[in-house]
Amino acid sequence: MTQMEAAYRYGSTPTEAAMRAIDSVREVYGIRRILFDSKERTVRVEFDASRFKEPVIAGLLRGAGINLQERLILA
Repeated sequence: MTQMEAAYRYGSTPTEAAMRAIDSVREVYGIRRILFDSKERTVRVEFDASRFKEPVIAGLLRGAGINLQERLILA
């Protein structure tokens, strides 16, 4: 298992329906953790890179209803 982390800035605050959909994304095998920071308007996802590539993670978040604006570079 190769652990990776991706971070994104989102636009509008996620709706209640989007947050319920995120609960389903959390259950996807290979997704380790999803953290939201409402102050910075960011979401971080820890995932198994041997199972997923970053564009798939972004697609899962968008499919759940998160309005992703940009991918952030993690230092």
